[in-house]
Amino acid sequence: MSLKRPLRARVSKEEYQFLLRLREQKPAHNPPKPSVSPGDRLADAFAAVMGSWRFIIIQSLFLMLWVLFNVAARTQHWDPYPFILLNLMLSFQAAYAAPIIMMSQNRQAAIDRAEARHDYEVNLKSELEIELMQDKINLLREQEIAELKTLLLQQRQQIERLEAFLVSQQNREKENLAPTEEGS
Repeated sequence: MSLKRPLRARVSKEEYQFLLRLREQKPAHNPPKPSVSPGDRLADAFAAVMGSWRFIIIQSLFLMLWVLFNVAARTQHWDPYPFILLNLMLSFQAAYAAPIIMMSQNRQAAIDRAEARHDYEVNLKSELEIELMQDKINLLREQEIAELKTLLLQQRQQIERLEAFLVSQQNREKENLAPTEEGS
């Protein structure tokens, strides 16, 4: 049985260089920290408010009261049916809310991309580290097998020498016993 070469081909030179760079960066200890400008904070707060149940409930109540006061009110109707002023206000709200919410979503998408890239680097580093550890384990196992094979060969040689010695001892005893038996 011949010994095989150590299994060292799992991690290429490029992957190993990349692993060294990742080790220096320590991505698991340095998560990305997005910079947040005042405009970003305002857009996030605006999107958080407009995307809440509280806002939907308050706006729904406001719309119901608007319609109620303009349809059933005994006072002067400031926005009679078909509620042109209400439509204008809602259009303004939508015209300003949509781009601000999109800014917040775009910023969140950029944060998500940075986090995904960070997670990819951490996972890739882990995978490469595991491959290197597997290579080391395989190398140690192969060295251990080679040492065991050497020890077994040495034991076999010692056993063969002992067997040869015992056979020669038995032959001497037979030779020593043989003349004495004939003489008696």
